Amino acid sequence: MHTEPTGTTLRALLVAVGEPLLELTAGSPDITVRGVAILDPDDELGGCPGELILVIGARGREAVRYVRAAAKSGASAVAVKADGKRDDLRAAAEDNGIALLTVRPQVRWDQLQTVIREVLEGATLAAASDAEHGDLFGLAQTVAVLTAGSVSIEDAGNRVLAYSRSDDDIDEMRRLSILGWEGPEQYLALLRKWGVYQRLRSSEDVVRVDERPEFGIRQRLAVGIRAGTQHLGTIWVQQGRRPFAEQAESALLGAARIAAVHLLRRRGSVGIRSREDLVAGLLEGRISADLVAGQLGLDPAASAIVLALAPREIEHDRPTHELRQLEISNVVSVHATSYRRGALVGTVGSRVYAVLPEVPPHQAEPALQAVTRHVVAALDRAGVRTQAGIGSPVPVLGEVVASRSEADRVLDAMARTPGRDLATIADLRAEILLDETLRLLEANPDLRDPAVDALAAHDAAQGSEFVPSLLAYLDALGDVRAAAAGLNIHPNTLRHRIRRATAVSGLELGDPRERLVCHLQLLLAARRRG
Repeated sequence: MHTEPTGTTLRALLVAVGEPLLELTAGSPDITVRGVAILDPDDELGGCPGELILVIGARGREAVRYVRAAAKSGASAVAVKADGKRDDLRAAAEDNGIALLTVRPQVRWDQLQTVIREVLEGATLAAASDAEHGDLFGLAQTVAVLTAGSVSIEDAGNRVLAYSRSDDDIDEMRRLSILGWEGPEQYLALLRKWGVYQRLRSSEDVVRVDERPEFGIRQRLAVGIRAGTQHLGTIWVQQGRRPFAEQAESALLGAARIAAVHLLRRRGSVGIRSREDLVAGLLEGRISADLVAGQLGLDPAASAIVLALAPREIEHDRPTHELRQLEISNVVSVHATSYRRGALVGTVGSRVYAVLPEVPPHQAEPALQAVTRHVVAALDRAGVRTQAGIGSPVPVLGEVVASRSEADRVLDAMARTPGRDLATIADLRAEILLDETLRLLEANPDLRDPAVDALAAHDAAQGSEFVPSLLAYLDALGDVRAAAAGLNIHPNTLRHRIRRATAVSGLELGDPRERLVCHLQLLLAARRRG
């Protein structure tokens, strides 16, 4: 029943919601509201510090005692349906130091709670992240300006989540929608008959709906809010006194993509997000293992291992990217929790991680690989192609950063081997160590061998093939025939190239140490050339 967002001022809440739902009757508009709760006359009200209490089932003078109870609970404000005079309610609120909001009799409480919660969650997200587009109410107001119409944003269940504030004329359909009533059934039937709902749920196209004067309904534009193939909601724009702006349809398309990000973020509760923040902090080393273990009921002294998953293709459409991450996280959570009850799942960047506690070392590789294969296969069936990397077990929860680092290194190495979808650090350790050695050589010019640089320069200037020829020879452990076959050339041709390469560079391939250094430098030269 309660939310725990960061909070917003009552003034900001009234600016967003305001007429036709709420009116400030007593108290300061500058108090902070941190949550919303419903109070039924049959309920006992506990502590509600900073919350807005919606009093249902009691109106006017009957609600005076509930205003006092809300103030006693520590609430910031109370909302009551007032019929007629409000003097008793106002006096009770002022005497008890609580803000009083009066609500129109026609307003549905569940609709009002939904809209208020949307404003509060928008404030939470704006404070907790770099949500550059603000909340849904801000988005609705922006779209109203860009389209020259009156805007409402609905979820997939047709509940109004946000709407623009406008002095323009609004028709009966918009007024009833905001108040939480059903629209005219004859008009809704026409929308179904015209296929409007079907088009909104199945495409990204802007739908234009003709006015119907007989129902008091003006012309509308509408667009579905989507993430991939999933319908998340709808943005409606009602025409006012002026025609729609010339760029109204393109503005709607952009707004729908921004709204999709907001709606996806609001799918989880604040508590779930807090858990994911703890997991991400543990994996990044920002939050101590003792704190995470204490809050999530784990043993900090237990062993653990980290599994990491990454999509094979990066999705540049932001809503689709976030939906894909949600899908990966959900599948990983189901399988990881079935494998270990205390499994933790979180997201860092574009990767999803599972921290699996108390995995016996002798079970870590075969059992975890089996679970991971199920995860990858399930995601593949859902159309999300992923790669999975598994780190080494660590003795205590506080060392999962090391296991995560190994899992990341596995994924980085697998990105260069597209054919694999699952590997452990043991599977790719040699490739990973070689890659990191080459990175070290590349980052430190003082470690370069000028002889190999001379070969690479000769190839670039003369069009010779000394670097790949000599590299193939060393990869084949000096087997000329095998190396020549790999290069599709005659063995004598390769022998000639090797003699010319050593003459140009001065390399002494008979010295094992020089041969080892040369091999590494040639691998680096081939990578840079590629």
